[in-house]
Amino acid sequence: MYKYKINHLYNHFESFILNIRNYFNENNNSIHKARNELKVITQQDEVFVVKSFQILNLPRRLFYTLFRDSKAKKSYDYSLKIGAFTPEPIAYIEFYKQGMLLDSYFIAKKFDYDFTIREPLLEVNFRDKKVIFESFAKFTYQLHNKGILHKDYSPGNILIRKDKDGYLFKIVDINRMELKKLSLNERLKNFSKLWAKDEDLKIIVKMYAQLINRNEKSCIDKALAYSKSHKYKKNIKKRLKGKKVVD
Repeated sequence: MYKYKINHLYNHFESFILNIRNYFNENNNSIHKARNELKVITQQDEVFVVKSFQILNLPRRLFYTLFRDSKAKKSYDYSLKIGAFTPEPIAYIEFYKQGMLLDSYFIAKKFDYDFTIREPLLEVNFRDKKVIFESFAKFTYQLHNKGILHKDYSPGNILIRKDKDGYLFKIVDINRMELKKLSLNERLKNFSKLWAKDEDLKIIVKMYAQLINRNEKSCIDKALAYSKSHKYKKNIKKRLKGKKVVD
């Protein structure tokens, strides 16, 4: 048994979607593999990124079947709601066994990006760094003003492409989101998962404060406090697990 939904612009890919398990298993072009896996698959001259969500254990299978939408469905639904901020959604499909969710897939059009925000955050001499950070602040401002709170606003989930007009940003891994009017604290706290150095975060938040017409120093101080708190909590967990601590 399965449930699925296809973007009406891509109805001609229905057979591909219904057989996504086979296409996914036969494809070796994996670009990320952890709890979930992403693969790039070409079909009818279109290039897609397919995200396979892990097979759930019995209690979680029951929970997602009865009480919560699958991550694939949430990714698809949120993609439609936030539009151009994320790569174009194609479809999602859920597979069931004995009436319970077994695995699910989210399919989106591949966005050809040059780098993520991680590279300019890590590389001291990254070209155009200040321009990229200020452009990122403007992108985040647009995101927040649309009432979009990405709850995993971390470096690997922010894709960037250089084009003739500047830098184009897209967010991915959006199954954890809130759509609502954001407070100032929520806006500034959203930068904390970047794990940015203080001097880089100051550039980003200074521009952001100008855009929202708030006091620059106050916004920077709050953002730095949220960033330090996030790093402190994460490093405590790393120490407890015997892992290397990162500043």
